[in-house]
Amino acid sequence: MSSETSATPLPLSGIRILDISTIIAAPIASGLLADFGAEVIKVELPGVGDPLRALPPHKDGVPLWWKVTNRNKLGITLDLRKDDGKALFRQLIAKVDVLSENFRPGTLERYGLGPDVLKEINPELIILRVSGYGQTGPLAKRPGFARIAEAYAGFTSVSGTADRPPMHVGYPVADAVTGYFGAIGVLVALLRQKTDPTAKGEIVDCSLAESMLRLNDFLVIEYDQLNAIRERSGNRSQYAGPSNVYETKDGKWFSMSASAQTIWERLARAMGRDELIEDPRFVTNPDRVRNADALDEIIATWFAERTLDDALAVLEANDVSGGPVNDAKDVFESEHFRARDAIIEVDDAELGRVAMQNVFPRLVNAPGRVRSTGPGLGEHTDEVLSSLLGLDDREIGKLREDGVI
Repeated sequence: MSSETSATPLPLSGIRILDISTIIAAPIASGLLADFGAEVIKVELPGVGDPLRALPPHKDGVPLWWKVTNRNKLGITLDLRKDDGKALFRQLIAKVDVLSENFRPGTLERYGLGPDVLKEINPELIILRVSGYGQTGPLAKRPGFARIAEAYAGFTSVSGTADRPPMHVGYPVADAVTGYFGAIGVLVALLRQKTDPTAKGEIVDCSLAESMLRLNDFLVIEYDQLNAIRERSGNRSQYAGPSNVYETKDGKWFSMSASAQTIWERLARAMGRDELIEDPRFVTNPDRVRNADALDEIIATWFAERTLDDALAVLEANDVSGGPVNDAKDVFESEHFRARDAIIEVDDAELGRVAMQNVFPRLVNAPGRVRSTGPGLGEHTDEVLSSLLGLDDREIGKLREDGVI
């Protein structure tokens, strides 16, 4: 693992983002932009902080998830419910390019801080609005959470095995996907401002449900054109064969997809089962999908007779795609990830040196950089209010005394 210390100019330097969002999705969006140099000012409620701080895992009370999701950000506290807090917020809006928020639709408007008001202050402001179901529609006012959005958009219905209940994976996929879509939306809006002299502000309406709906890709057109409702199939692919997860002799798991005809034929030969290539049940990919039970039984038997390392060696020698199902320890110790600097070490004021994922996507000529871990609660409040708004120590002290910051 290496540590990022490069002084290469960052591609989003000069872009300033005010992030008043909480938990995961919208903070991921601003965090991705911060990785590439945007100055992100993360706002939290005084004395309370972002609820993400309370989510496990923790080490000695220190929130670990927070350190990654909010890395590269400046942390301030500000209570938007107070009049003085709203006044400071308006001043900050005049100084930023982007606002990132994920309140329930209508909340900013109820505070008197809706888009119409904010664009009077800053006509070029880009507002990323993340919510469960979007800013409009019959479900707009419902609270949104990743699992609920995954279920609503059809993602959960195809996750798990056919004979068991639908299954959620062990990570809030909708939060991450929505964060990525949100970052793309902000970048598109910024590019439009740069290329179109008439372009002013923009609202990026990004919902958890629609992010997952887009991720499902063919689900809608399949139903529209074939009247087909895709069902759960466990680890087996419904459109490629063979494609499944197989247990090895030493109790480990191997994930493989050999749907391409050439790969399937190499797999059959690697297993010493050349006759399967001409077997009418397995001649083409559609044939193999239709006869997946029989094919999986053959392949599962082959894996069960070999250790993971032995199976991997045979398949690699025959150029058959696949690989081990890695857990966190395996990922952390991966020689490939180490060679790619995919995991780096960063200094943290509370924990010392900590490991986390490197910036991704990887730009060759203008790479992003992890400059700091998630900030302490209000760590940069004085610095931001002083440098950005010109407040002096007395004014800042009064705001703190009044509970505004």
